[in-house]
Amino acid sequence: MLFSQKILHWYALNKRALPWRSTKDPYKIWLSEIILQQTRVAQGTPYYLKFISNFPTVIDLANAPEEKVLKLWQGLG
Repeated sequence: MLFSQKILHWYALNKRALPWRSTKDPYKIWLSEIILQQTRVAQGTPYYLKFISNFPTVIDLANAPEEKVLKLWQGLG
């Protein structure tokens, strides 16, 4: 077995179920990338879920009051 195949096999057995892995929505993937640059997965996941719940699309985020966005972002890291 090639090294790359071993890595892929290991990943298939050990990957974590993360909410952004089950979407192809660029906004949700982008949001997860920004959050994960700020903090660890365990801390960032609840923030991601809150953001998606409050701002399900990039349009919703763009139209949201800045205070609301900052309030949800507060404490992220």
